[in-house]
Amino acid sequence: MFDEVKKSIQWGQETLTLETGKVARQADGSVIATLGETSVMANVTFAKEPKPGQDFFPLTVHYQEKYYAAGKIPGGFFKREARPTEKETLTARLIDRPIRPLFAPGFKHEVLVMCTVLSHDLVNDPDIVAMIAASAALTISGVPFMGPIAGARVGFANGEYVLNPEVADMDRLRNNPEQRLDLVVAGTRDAVMMVESEAYELSEEEMLGAVKFGHEQMQPVIDLIVELAESAAKEPFAFSSPDYSALYERVRALGETDMRAAYALRDKAERRDAIEAAQAKIKAGLSEDELADANLGSALKKLESGILRGDIIRGGARIDGRDNRTVRAIQSEVGVLPRTHGSALFTRGETQALVVTTLGTGDDEQIIDALHGNFRENFLLHYNFPPYSVGEVGRVGSPGRREIGHGKLAWRALQAVLPSTTDFPYTIRLVSEITESNGSSSMASVCGGSLSMMDAGVPLKAPVAGVAMGLVLEDADNWAVLTDILGDEDHLGDMDFKVAGTENGITSLQMDIKVQGITPAIMEQALAQAKDGRMHILAEMGKALTEGRNEFSAHAPRIETMTIPTDKIREVIGSGGKVIREIVEVSGAKVDISDDGTIKIASANADSIKKAYELIHSIVAEPEEGKVYTGKVVKLVDFGAFVNFFGKRDGLVHVSQIATRRLTHPNELLKEGQEVKVKLLGFDDRGKVRLGMKMVDQETGEEVAPEKRDESQGE
Repeated sequence: MFDEVKKSIQWGQETLTLETGKVARQADGSVIATLGETSVMANVTFAKEPKPGQDFFPLTVHYQEKYYAAGKIPGGFFKREARPTEKETLTARLIDRPIRPLFAPGFKHEVLVMCTVLSHDLVNDPDIVAMIAASAALTISGVPFMGPIAGARVGFANGEYVLNPEVADMDRLRNNPEQRLDLVVAGTRDAVMMVESEAYELSEEEMLGAVKFGHEQMQPVIDLIVELAESAAKEPFAFSSPDYSALYERVRALGETDMRAAYALRDKAERRDAIEAAQAKIKAGLSEDELADANLGSALKKLESGILRGDIIRGGARIDGRDNRTVRAIQSEVGVLPRTHGSALFTRGETQALVVTTLGTGDDEQIIDALHGNFRENFLLHYNFPPYSVGEVGRVGSPGRREIGHGKLAWRALQAVLPSTTDFPYTIRLVSEITESNGSSSMASVCGGSLSMMDAGVPLKAPVAGVAMGLVLEDADNWAVLTDILGDEDHLGDMDFKVAGTENGITSLQMDIKVQGITPAIMEQALAQAKDGRMHILAEMGKALTEGRNEFSAHAPRIETMTIPTDKIREVIGSGGKVIREIVEVSGAKVDISDDGTIKIASANADSIKKAYELIHSIVAEPEEGKVYTGKVVKLVDFGAFVNFFGKRDGLVHVSQIATRRLTHPNELLKEGQEVKVKLLGFDDRGKVRLGMKMVDQETGEEVAPEKRDESQGE
């Protein structure tokens, strides 16, 4: 019934298996990849005809994590997986980016890639397994895909690179000082296609070494996919790249002069208007058949690309007049908003980010429900890219994949320099509003985010800056790396290579390639230029701020921490939360208690924090023998007085310890509700507290000499 094919290899510490032919047989390509006990099913389907008039490649990649894969039931009211989580969106992008450039030029048929996590062993992250499964499914589907690709995760601990480290090793890297890198690399047999990383101030050499290590280690996986395809691949789909050379020559003859003049304009808005005018002139000179040709868009883009790329390769100036290494003019401002906790406006050329910092308490942490378990995140970064930032109109809705991806890139770059939660017990939220964009708004978010947090008083380990690099690649001997690329250079170039870091090293690296991979020599050149650019940007940022302010905004909460024994947590909370509610009500402060006994007390008012601290301390602290306390008489009995002297703790002052003279009854000197000074004498055999008054001056609280005690008792 089934025509199953299964191939396996030993990959690192685990067995990697690819199987097809049993499940989802109506898909064009279906592969289940298993690493350890983590399994992902990838299914590929593609339309056999393009949609009429469609001038782009409609590739869609979905990645789905099913909670049953880890033996869990989804949270929430409906108990069903809902909209994609951040992890699912980022993984879908992770798969999309290396495969998109490898489809045959001119192929515009709709393609759908769906990856579903079927089993998760909580050891092997399913994102790498999904990438491998998707590549294998594409390779056997018959679609014109010039792969296969493979992917690998690389860690860096104790000076050694680690292949596919366990989920626990990569989880919340900021709290694991031994592990300095979480890098995902994807590529073909000959070249690297994509890099995504979170790093802790690695040098350029260490980062390049990690990329090379990952590319070497994925080669057996590529061989495995080829072996599977030899047994299970379908007949290649009949497709040949369209020949639109005649149309291109017509377009070039009609518009090259005007288009070249347009790209000579240095202002973005003027250049855009001139390009649109040149395109309109070209279209006006074309016949109806030429206008209806589905390749017209490709011909226009080829004309623009040839002009921009040719000038750069020949050593000419870029479209805004810079050479290949110069960063655009930078202006950094901090404290631009009066009521926020921290704010910065970072402008680089025609790219601008308004980044705002808000400080919160433990209640503001984000609770994340993941396959490998629930956890709380105290650093949030949200990136918004409204249409007006590029002078356009458009629909505004919930964040798209691009906004989520750019925000996560900036998050990775900045989280490496955050202080520990014990030193800075705040929840930090950054919001980057892109107000202008002409190249690398994500790196502007990194720069603005660093300045904004320092403006809010966050003690960063070091400022962070980021820069986007580009590439124009004609052949192995003719290429140019561009520092701080413009939007047009990104659109018409071959690489988007973003590097962020401090003066000491790289904290994040992201690379996307539009051609079939780049060589180590190009990457080395890009990293070297990026370092020079980063140092220049850090110097410009330093003109505004170089470290966190010593004072918080008047509107930001203050948080003090204290630690109590875990067996005292119940006493502080009280029955049904009665005690903690009373502390909050009396002090006016916000109180968060963790299971490990850490208590965070937050308020904009220092007196409220002090009051809450004293109330909690009085509950959990133990009274010290020999120390004098101020208490209140709560009950009089024949043999003495009970005094509340330490939080809710009472002790007995025996009638013989009230005064130096003999008393018949304590009411001769005391009454209920009276404030008195008492000394803790010790504890009796049953642990009861013994207090004394006669040795304490009731006015000053100081102990008095025996000969002065009578006087101090008011005789």
